[in-house]
Amino acid sequence: MALPLITDPFFYLVAIPSVLLMGVSKSGFGTGFGSLAVPLMALAVSVPEAAAILMPVLLLTDILGLIFLRSHLDWTLLRFLVPCGLVGTVLGFVLFRLLSPGVVEAVVGISTLIFLAQRLMFPPKPDAAPPRRWVGAILTATSGFTSFIAHAGGPPISAYVIPLRLSPLLFTSTMAYFFFVINLSKWIPYGFLGLLDLRNMLTSLTLLPLVPLGVWVGVNLARRIDAGLFYKFVYVGMFLTGLKLLWDGLRSMGSAA
Repeated sequence: MALPLITDPFFYLVAIPSVLLMGVSKSGFGTGFGSLAVPLMALAVSVPEAAAILMPVLLLTDILGLIFLRSHLDWTLLRFLVPCGLVGTVLGFVLFRLLSPGVVEAVVGISTLIFLAQRLMFPPKPDAAPPRRWVGAILTATSGFTSFIAHAGGPPISAYVIPLRLSPLLFTSTMAYFFFVINLSKWIPYGFLGLLDLRNMLTSLTLLPLVPLGVWVGVNLARRIDAGLFYKFVYVGMFLTGLKLLWDGLRSMGSAA
């Protein structure tokens, strides 16, 4: 009897780069690129199915990222971020069947592009104060919400953490630990929603061998790159993510209409 996994060649044509992008992003290098994984894979399957298939991938990338980056972490910042992010995942679970993925993608895409435009047109001064905590709480909760809906939590939280001007490794490690907790919290709700079926999980297992390669590439780049150049890559990743999410969201809403 054939195994119940996806066999469409086009699916793997888009799924393989999706997993590699996820691995590179979860290492911390190019944060934002990982948010392209679900929209890219959604060229072949639905957004909820793509999000479910990537769940084991996320778990493995998170674990590998923690192994590589365990010695660099801002615990004070993390203790603030995690509770806010978990509030967002609860909200995502409650609203999952009410909001279409297209609406969420469009909102995340627009907010990402607005943040980048603001940063590029009005760059912060070296002595500028970091964002207020209430702003960080809202952005981090938004990150948890969009992470639950479409694994697109990178842009909102980056909008808060980037202005804190952490070193590349500190930024990388703190984000890795944050998303490890957030992604772990999504397993039970995803199961309750019926997304973690045998077909999706077996398909995910065929993609897992690609994960270490993506994480290894990302970690080695993060360790060697200059801080200024590092954040330029982050901005490029967020720009591409914003455009892709906005395009997919508008296309999805247009199809629904």
